Amino acid sequence: MSATAAAPSPQLPAVGPVKKICCIGAGYVGGPTMAMIAHKCHDIEVKVVDINAQRIAQWNSDTLPIYEPGLDEIVKGRRDQNLIFTTEVDQAIREADMIFISVNTPTKTFGVGAGRAANLEFIEKCARKIAEVSEGHKIVVEKSTLPVRTAEAVKAILGEATTGATFDVLSNPEFLAEGTAVDDLLSPDRVLIGGEREEAIQALVDVYAQWVPRERLLTTNLWSSELSKLTANAFLAQRVSSINSISALCEATEADVDEVAAAIGTDSRIGPKFLKASVGFGGSCFQKDILNLVYLCEYFGLPEVADYWQQVVAMNDYQKRRFVHRMVRTMFNTVSDKKIAIWGFAFKKDTNDTRESAAIYVCRDLLLEKARLSIYDPQVTKEQIVSDMEAVFQNGDQELSAVSRQLIENNIEVVSDAESAAKDAHAIAVLTEWDEFEKADFRAIAEQMKKPAFIFDGRNKLKNLSLEDLGFQYHGIGFSR
Repeated sequence: MSATAAAPSPQLPAVGPVKKICCIGAGYVGGPTMAMIAHKCHDIEVKVVDINAQRIAQWNSDTLPIYEPGLDEIVKGRRDQNLIFTTEVDQAIREADMIFISVNTPTKTFGVGAGRAANLEFIEKCARKIAEVSEGHKIVVEKSTLPVRTAEAVKAILGEATTGATFDVLSNPEFLAEGTAVDDLLSPDRVLIGGEREEAIQALVDVYAQWVPRERLLTTNLWSSELSKLTANAFLAQRVSSINSISALCEATEADVDEVAAAIGTDSRIGPKFLKASVGFGGSCFQKDILNLVYLCEYFGLPEVADYWQQVVAMNDYQKRRFVHRMVRTMFNTVSDKKIAIWGFAFKKDTNDTRESAAIYVCRDLLLEKARLSIYDPQVTKEQIVSDMEAVFQNGDQELSAVSRQLIENNIEVVSDAESAAKDAHAIAVLTEWDEFEKADFRAIAEQMKKPAFIFDGRNKLKNLSLEDLGFQYHGIGFSR
C-alpha cells in the first residue's frame, strides 16, 4: 500500500467490504464505469443515479444515450440485476457503502476564471446532497476531473453533515479514451486511487482487483491523484499540438508529416502514440483540463508555466483556423454559396460525443464565409448538431442573434449518409475518421459533385486512396501533392 497514505483516524469507523455503490451522474464516465463494475463484480449492487429523467430512461431503454463499442452488451447483460439506473437519488445515497461523484465539471463561462477555471457547481451540490441524506459511514469517491485540492472543499461540506454520518474521501480519476472506453475499463494501463486513510483506499482497491492486476492499481495521496489526471491530458494534448505545428511546416517545405511522425516515433524515448496530425483535438477533457491547469498555475503565481500550457490550446485553435483558410484559399478564395459536405461531426470515431469537436469550429468558420453545409455523422443526431452550432454562435450572454439563427437554419442540412452529403457539393471536408468513409464509392461520388471536386481530409483518412485518378483534388494535413 502507498507510503503516502495517512494513519487511520480514530474518529472514523472501520471499513468493510463494499456491497452497494451509488454513482451520481449517468454520463460518459459514470455510465460505462459503473456498468463495468457491475459486469465484473456480481456481488456488488451498483446504482447509477441522475436527476435527468430522460437520460435515465435512455439507459433503461434499447437505445443507450452513449455510443461505445461493446457497451450495449455489457449494460443489457447486468441491467436490472446488479446494475440499476434510477432517479431515486436520496435512497441510493442512503443505502450505499461507496458513492462516486461523476458529474460534469465544464469550464466556467462567467465570473472569476471564466474561460479557464472549472465550474464546480455540480460537485458542490453533490457534496451537499450526500451530507444531507447520508447515514452511517460512506466512502466518497471523486470520479469527475477536478482541480487540485477540490477534495478539501468536499471534505469541508461533508464535515458539516447533521445526520451523524462520517466520510472518507478518495480521488479515482478516469483515464478513458472515448471510442475505446470498454477496452480501457477491461484492461486499464493503471487505476489511480488517492486518499488519506489506508482502509478506505483498500476498499476501492479490492473492488477493482476483482479484474485488474494488482500491479496496475496505483495509490497516492489525494492531491497527487487529482493533479495526475490534469497532467496526463495536458501531456497527451501537447503531443497532438506539437505534431500539428510540424504539419504546417511540412506543408510549407513539401515534407510529409506522417513520415516525420513515423521516424520520430521509433525513438523509444518518444514513442508513436498521439503523433497523428489532424484538424485538431477535441473531446470533453483535453482543452478543459489544460485551461484548468493554466488557471491553477496563474492562481499559484506561476505565469510562465501558465503561458507554456496556454500555447498548447492556442496551437490547436490555430490548426482549425488554418484548415478553413486552406479550404477557402484553394477554392478560389471564396466558399460563399458553395455546398460543402461535412463528413463526421463527433470529435473522434466510435463515439457520439461532440464536445469541443473540431467539426463545430470548422463548420462555424465556413458558415461565417457563407458556405452551405451538408453534414453527415453515423452516430450524432441532427438535434445535437444543431444544438452545438447554436451554442458556438451564442454571444457572451448565451444568446443567439437572429442573424446567426437564420444562418444555421438556412445554410445547414443534416443528411443520413455520406454520399447524399456530397451530392452537388463543391467539396468534401473529412472531420472525423470514421472507417466507413474510406469505403465510400468515390467514383459515383465524383460523378455527382461540382467540378473541380475538392476533398479536404482533416484526418488523412483517405490519404492512401487514388482519388486524383478519379478527378478529385485531394488535400490532406501535413503534406503537399
